[in-house]
Amino acid sequence: MIYQQVINGLMLGASYSLVAIGYTLIFGVLGLLYFAHGEVFMVGAFVGLYLVLYAHANIYVALLGAMVACAALGVAAVYVAVRPVAKDRPLAPLISTIGLTIILQNLAVYIFGGQQVAFPETIKQTLYTIGPITISSVQLFILGVAVGLMVLLWLFIERTKIGRAIRATAENHETAALLGVDVNKVILVTFMIGSGIAGIAGVLDGIKNSGVSPFMGLSAAVKGLIVMLLGGLGNVFGAMIAGLMLGMIEILSAAYIGTTERDLFSFMILILILIYRPTGLFGTRTADER
Repeated sequence: MIYQQVINGLMLGASYSLVAIGYTLIFGVLGLLYFAHGEVFMVGAFVGLYLVLYAHANIYVALLGAMVACAALGVAAVYVAVRPVAKDRPLAPLISTIGLTIILQNLAVYIFGGQQVAFPETIKQTLYTIGPITISSVQLFILGVAVGLMVLLWLFIERTKIGRAIRATAENHETAALLGVDVNKVILVTFMIGSGIAGIAGVLDGIKNSGVSPFMGLSAAVKGLIVMLLGGLGNVFGAMIAGLMLGMIEILSAAYIGTTERDLFSFMILILILIYRPTGLFGTRTADER
């Protein structure tokens, strides 16, 4: 049975990793906890849902549409909630992103209503049995998309010119600018990538839970923050691994201890990390630690 729970945990953890990656990218470049990221996740889920319901799109078009819509939302967030805010007041950008969170959630309630909306079946359910493990076509799809995105993102950051620019900007804005990096462009690209991935994660979550809600962003935001702190602030690789770890811990605790203790374990891990290893399991990427 434990092998089955590990598969379930990996599927849950892959969703956590995708949300945390956006947090981590933005924090690494700006040093900003972007609280509206959970609501971007929610918007992506609704974009994918409505593309499937009203445009009769397949799941791949829904994922692409959610990614594009959320990437555009990320760009809008930069101009509305990040750049206009005074940089000499450290709490100002944080408060502005919290305000954006409230606005997006209330707009979603006004437009879509406050109830959960069922996500139609877009992938034919097929069960595959390999020894003691049973895995569905939906689980394979979610795992495949999530892991594929993480691999592509890692290659993008490590092997491309814009990826190197993102890493240089995360190290130091002034030095990167002196080396010819367009810092403002890098910030926009970072928000686009992080928000686009969050949009895809929202659609995958809708498929997994067979429904979406205007309030689904809060849970995703909290788990994303836990994963980011667990993996290390600004550490993209750490966020990928920590998300998978947290998913497995939650599923195993729910299976062998009880579902009511599932979130308790998540927050206990967070508290222990903050006390005994504040740089996270894989080390922080903030300027103070380098």
